[in-house]
Amino acid sequence: MSKKPFVFKQFSVNQDRCAMKIGTDGVLLGAWASIENNPFAILDIGAGTGIIGLMLAQRSNAEVIDAIEIDDEAYEQCVDNFELSSWGDRLFCYHASLDEFVNEIEDKYELIISNPPFYSETYKTDNKQRDIARFQDALPFNHLIESAAKLLTEDGKFAVIIPFKEETYFIELASKLKLYPNRILHVKGNPNSEIKRSLLEFSFRESEKEIIKNILIIETIRHQYTDDYINLTKDFYLKM
Repeated sequence: MSKKPFVFKQFSVNQDRCAMKIGTDGVLLGAWASIENNPFAILDIGAGTGIIGLMLAQRSNAEVIDAIEIDDEAYEQCVDNFELSSWGDRLFCYHASLDEFVNEIEDKYELIISNPPFYSETYKTDNKQRDIARFQDALPFNHLIESAAKLLTEDGKFAVIIPFKEETYFIELASKLKLYPNRILHVKGNPNSEIKRSLLEFSFRESEKEIIKNILIIETIRHQYTDDYINLTKDFYLKM
């Protein structure tokens, strides 16, 4: 694995110490999450490299962008990536479990975002660090949703990216905490592939209108990106 940083238009991300490398999921979520309510404080649960926090620092005027990371190596790398960016004074990473953070923090956030681990049915490897980063039992969906509900402001937004097959289950769990989907984006690799991912945005306000649902197709053919994907990510990727 190359130790060179992943270079975006306005920042770079080192990832050689992180089990989970930068992938399409995190970039999609960081670009898609709504900042229309001009959040003052943003929280990224399970920060990894810090990519989503950095994207939101670029996109928003939020004065507080906090991140939580439990893994030692990923935490240290996230801190370094934050400090190397132009927005180091707005970015802060906590080395803590979600339980510890929820119990200790008194602040609430207008936007909470998470690219959670979700390979619950996949066999585990002999790399514990990678397993913690990737497997749902390290951050069960119900624990994530309960924590978000406690930390979210009354008019805040909670945005996640999960496998499409988990969408109904995740929405049911969220509804028990009175978090309701307002926007949904289904992601397909190409026009002929199945829906792979669901990006979900929740709030405490049940939409009186129909939920906004869209489909994003990433490529028409290999390495030929769709206009929708380019428009979503062009502020970040160098070659978009």
